[in-house]
Amino acid sequence: MQAPPEHCPGVESQDAGKASACAGCPNQNICSSGEASAAKDALLSVVTDRLKDVRHKLLVLSGKGGVGKSTLTYLLTRTMASERPARNFSVLDIDICGPSQPRVFGVADEQVHQSGSGWSPVYVDENLSVMSIGFLLGSPDDAIIWRGPKKNGMIRQFLGDVDWGELDYLVVDTPPGTSDEHLSAVSFLEDSREGLAAVVVTTPQELSLLDVRKEINFCRKLKIPIVGVVENMAGFVCPSCTKESVIFPPKSGGAQKMAEDMEIPFLGRIPLDPTLAKCCDQGKDFLTERPDSPAVKATRTITGKIFNYFEN
Repeated sequence: MQAPPEHCPGVESQDAGKASACAGCPNQNICSSGEASAAKDALLSVVTDRLKDVRHKLLVLSGKGGVGKSTLTYLLTRTMASERPARNFSVLDIDICGPSQPRVFGVADEQVHQSGSGWSPVYVDENLSVMSIGFLLGSPDDAIIWRGPKKNGMIRQFLGDVDWGELDYLVVDTPPGTSDEHLSAVSFLEDSREGLAAVVVTTPQELSLLDVRKEINFCRKLKIPIVGVVENMAGFVCPSCTKESVIFPPKSGGAQKMAEDMEIPFLGRIPLDPTLAKCCDQGKDFLTERPDSPAVKATRTITGKIFNYFEN
């Protein structure tokens, strides 16, 4: 099938293939015959079967780029896996055009293996694995120049063709915005919504908060529960004395005030730490490199709240 028209009624609608927006669409006959709905049901069935042993799905979202979603995904998952060594965690990187999880976890040179049961995610530790399109590229410099339908197909493959096995948490790193990748992931998880929730990431600046408000409304429209908001880059930690300084003053009250206004939980603030950026570039474990960092302490508090949300 090709990309739907702008005002497509959707394959589930009684007007599928019959509405005025459908005129001239190459999928019109397929939709009106019910084949599209049957194909979607088949895809959902495959994804649901693959994820049947995944207890919790956590989306890391932000309407704004550059707020540190990938870094936070790395920090949260590393911390959660270290605090619950008997449980299994995996990261799914659906930032198709800018995959960074293989590098930050130090497994960029690894390859995805395929067996009769599907693709196998790349393991970082015994209880922590990663799946990303970054593993499928010939070179880290290769550009992915894809339109929406091909991105959607890749996300479907990640969710439906990967042998996730038994997982306690699948943490999904998403790109900025509220469009193709987000809609596709939520659509494919339609029948796997049990245990699905989101963490929303922002920085203190009002420009970031404006876009993050849109992301919160996106979650509400699609009925995705929100665990809470994390304020990233909330200060700067000196690598020598570990003293923290504010470099992005929250003129409007920052993420905490926004969370109060929008009636969602505020999970905490994570300061900038130059060692964290260095560890991400070099693929090292920040928790072992700087265990006493304020960023680590803040992340442990946040992951505690996430565990409480899902498990209590």
